[in-house]
Amino acid sequence: MKPLKFLGYLCALLLAVQVVVVLWGVITRYALGNQAGWTEELAGYLLIWISLMGAAYAVGTRSHIAISLFPDGLPPARRRRVNRIIDGLILCFAVAVMMVGGSYYVWLTLSLGQRAPSLQLPVGLVYLAVPVAGLFVSFFQLKDLIYGRD
Repeated sequence: MKPLKFLGYLCALLLAVQVVVVLWGVITRYALGNQAGWTEELAGYLLIWISLMGAAYAVGTRSHIAISLFPDGLPPARRRRVNRIIDGLILCFAVAVMMVGGSYYVWLTLSLGQRAPSLQLPVGLVYLAVPVAGLFVSFFQLKDLIYGRD
């Protein structure tokens, strides 16, 4: 399965799980009079994963927010050069901040043994979304740098 397709399915699955979790929280709050405490926490953690995986998906489909006024006004050869520079900067950010910094943060929270209050999950699993998203962004940016944009 292609990485972009996998990422799309992963985002859809995470969103479906989040809908079920939030719906269960609403049902337990209003029908049973006492909300299940874990639903709000899990919904927040799923939102983190959905946001970061969705951002990586947007990079892969080139549907992310971009200021294209400057590059679009350039001749084609210069536009390609500017786009390659932009792709390189995004790649540097994804590797340095998301993959390296995110991995360090995951390691730090796992080594400190931080756990989520309700779910008792290691908080590092939540933060793992940052380096995973960075890996996808790096892959898509490398592909664009090597093969060019579609």
